[in-house]
Amino acid sequence: MKATQRDFGGAAARAARECSVFFFCGPDEGGASAAAHRIIALLDDPGERIELSGSDLRKDPVRLGDEARSTSLFGDARHLFVRASGDEAHDAVKILLDGMDQDQGAVCPVLIVATSATDKARTAKLLEKRGDALVAMFWPPDLGSVSASVRTMADAAGLRLNGDIAERIARGAGLDVRLAQSEVTKLALYLDASPEAPRSADAEALAAIGAPTEEDGFMPLVNAVLSGELGKLPGELQRMHELSLNPVGVLLAFERRTVQLAQLSARIGPRGDISSAMKGEIQARRVFFKDQRDISQQLQRWRGRKLDRLVAKLVLLHQSLLSNSQHAELLLGQGLTEIARFAGSRR
Repeated sequence: MKATQRDFGGAAARAARECSVFFFCGPDEGGASAAAHRIIALLDDPGERIELSGSDLRKDPVRLGDEARSTSLFGDARHLFVRASGDEAHDAVKILLDGMDQDQGAVCPVLIVATSATDKARTAKLLEKRGDALVAMFWPPDLGSVSASVRTMADAAGLRLNGDIAERIARGAGLDVRLAQSEVTKLALYLDASPEAPRSADAEALAAIGAPTEEDGFMPLVNAVLSGELGKLPGELQRMHELSLNPVGVLLAFERRTVQLAQLSARIGPRGDISSAMKGEIQARRVFFKDQRDISQQLQRWRGRKLDRLVAKLVLLHQSLLSNSQHAELLLGQGLTEIARFAGSRR
């Protein structure tokens, strides 16, 4: 079974009932993780969570099947949650599927979130044609789709939001649906909202819960680095530390902006005029007008092979953060400094 973010919502309930193995992939790691948690919420009895890493399974591929067929200490339900990079879990998944096909015993739900993987990955190919498995691919969302998701979250929580408030939450979360869900949950608690007793949320309530905005979130750091503004970089890195911003969350904001630059660069072409193209993008609501200056500067610095190098750098940095979580903030700071210096050298 295959799905994308467009049809995942409609397929999720059926997949939770019928599937045992779930593979969430694509450039939008936030969307893939949110989808995995959606499936967990839909399970009749998710029980205990057992977390594994892709590197663990690469070293010991038999472990996945063993864990999936094991029971908890008290015989309660359980599910496995695997964070992998690319095809790290391929051999483990193949062994698991072989055991399932040979009736070696029932397995608990296995959910794999694979960064740097797509639905063309070898692991995805093992699963996509099976009725007991789901492969779901997630691309970075745009402002409109995340705003719509925020309103759906709000409806479920008993919140009445207008389009402006939903857009502010989406933008403040850096288009990360996990962060947006957190803000909606906080807002519902603050207003004592529930589906049985809905409440209206306004800008005052949003400010009261301290919801992040563009000024308080990731984007000043993203813009300083990708625009090569080295003078601003030390202050932004210090702010990242003082606000305890999650390093992976920060890097995801860089990845989303880089995907946006790649899409814009492809539409503009190698000889296209950036200024006139940006006006069209704003009219088409693909670019927020306040972002025009920053994105225009970044398009001048990151095109063609240089943009390809940026993408490769971010992929390597993402893998490094996931495998060295204790030093993630230091590694991120070093990596962003290198990127900013490269961008600044082209000014």
